[in-house]
Amino acid sequence: MRLWLKNSERRPDPVPVKTDDRKAVLAGIALWIVALVVVLVAVVPLDPRANLWLVYTCVIGIVLGAVGLVYTHARRHKA
Repeated sequence: MRLWLKNSERRPDPVPVKTDDRKAVLAGIALWIVALVVVLVAVVPLDPRANLWLVYTCVIGIVLGAVGLVYTHARRHKA
């Protein structure tokens, strides 16, 4: 196997595959929601002040997922 090929030896680039990235983003948001429910039910009652960062982490994950969902939706309609 060689690390460098001449341009004449290269195969043409494959055609990009069209994917639906929204499904992956929705799956991630769903996992963050599940994590938030687990944190609220199982962890926070033990010590509400010490574990508050776990709640914030889950909420920020959901918010960033929503931003990613808007971005992928806009990119899909742009193409």
